[in-house]
Parts: sequence; structure tokens; C-alpha cells
Amino acid sequence: MILTKSLPIAVLVTAFAGPSLADSHNAHMEMMASGLMMPEMNAAKGRRLFAEKGCVVCHSINGVGGTDAPMLDAQFMANPMNPFEFAARMWRGAEAMVELQRDELGGVIELNGKELASIIAFVHDAEEQARFSEDDIPEDIEAMMGHMEDDDPHEDTDEQHN
Repeated sequence: MILTKSLPIAVLVTAFAGPSLADSHNAHMEMMASGLMMPEMNAAKGRRLFAEKGCVVCHSINGVGGTDAPMLDAQFMANPMNPFEFAARMWRGAEAMVELQRDELGGVIELNGKELASIIAFVHDAEEQARFSEDDIPEDIEAMMGHMEDDDPHEDTDEQHN
């Protein structure tokens, strides 16, 4: 009889218990469906990654960044948004994006799922974007952007008009 009475309590304790030690590596992920986890979407980390990974070389936020790819201002993003739709748009443009990355950065940007989730959060967070400035861009990335401006094929020169 004791087992019967304590079974509902055991079920409640199990249902509301925190993550196990085995799950500690997923501490910043939310369970979505059986076997699926959603990584933490941290817009502040995304702001840093957007600049450090080189996204800013081709994309702009609030006028800061490149012009070779679409601007990613939050005001133009769907609200509410589905992060998987954003990833799907990236996938559809992957071929062109990879080509630009190789041309402008000398290689392909490597992102893991947590990094991509944070970048997506940043792209959709107007408050965090308001904090974004040229000061966020690392010197090596800024140098690539300066090099692009020097080599702008669209820039008019006197030689083109002679």
C-alpha cells in the first residue's frame, strides 16, 4: 500500500525535477519535442558573433557593415519570427553566400548551432541592434571591410570616363 501512495508523488517529483547531471551539457537548451532541443538564443552573444565571424563584411545592421548582401535590420524582420525560416532563407542563399565568403573573407564562416541561434536572436532584436556600432568590429574584420572599399568595382574613376 505504501508503494501505491508514493507512486503519484514519485511521478510528480520526476516531472518537475531539474535536469540530471547527464543533461548538464544541454543546460541552455529547451526541450521542443521528443529528442529535439532548442539552443539558447542570446542576442548579446549574437551581436559579438555577427562582427567576429565576419557576417558584417557583407551584411549591415543599422547602416553598419557591408552592402554585398541584404541588410539585416530587425525592423524588416517578421515578428514573431520562426528561427527555422531564417535558417531556411540562409540555406536557399547558401551557394551565393559561400562564394562571397570565399571572395571577401578567404574562406567559409564556420558556425555551430548555438552560434547560429544567437546570431538569429541578434538579427531579430532591435534593442540589441541599437547597441551595435563600428566599435564592435574586430580590427582584422574591419581591415577586410576597408580592403573591400578600396577595391569597389562600382566606384567611378576618371579612367572609366576617358
